[in-house]
Amino acid sequence: MALQDKYLELLSTAKNVGITNLQVREQDNVLYIDGEAPSGTAKDTLWNIYGKIDPDYRSGDVVMNVNVSTMTPGGKAMVTTDKSNLNIRKGPGTDQPIVGKAAHHEIVTLVSKTNEQWWLIRTDAGEEGYAYAQYLSPQS
Repeated sequence: MALQDKYLELLSTAKNVGITNLQVREQDNVLYIDGEAPSGTAKDTLWNIYGKIDPDYRSGDVVMNVNVSTMTPGGKAMVTTDKSNLNIRKGPGTDQPIVGKAAHHEIVTLVSKTNEQWWLIRTDAGEEGYAYAQYLSPQS
């Protein structure tokens, strides 16, 4: 039995609970599952299903490297541009008009995640718009 068949319920659940950057590969009779969970609850759900399939975790045929994303709505992020300000845009895309700027190293609030590349953010001054996620680093 192929490992992806054995752990089909686990892989389906990973998709259903919103694991992002999900990568699954088999190598040397081990199934590797990588990605980012939107919450600790989502990650716990995966471990519960894995425990149901392999109750004592004895088979050693799964490596789950799923981390809880610290970039969640309501969280804080630091602008990590090289030196310049970060453009805040009307919509998610460089073709959208600039409606504001966030200063280099400014802390902003994450409002919502549009996709892997764009976040809707709000500055402390109340400016709200879309910013390129590559220039945002999670803050605890």
